[in-house]
Amino acid sequence: MAKYSKKAQDKIEEVMHEFKEGTLKSGKNGKVTSRKQAIAIGISEAKEAGLKVPTQKTAK
Repeated sequence: MAKYSKKAQDKIEEVMHEFKEGTLKSGKNGKVTSRKQAIAIGISEAKEAGLKVPTQKTAK
């Protein structure tokens, strides 16, 4: 299984903390209510920061 870097894990953890507090916002849609969406935001922010994040597996 592919590994996330420690800093990427920290970034995702930080975003999940915001989600659990209810302060995570997404664009103009407002508050994030889905756990899956919160994780996707964390991964996206980690990628933008240039951290090691494995690529998503696609169907063949």
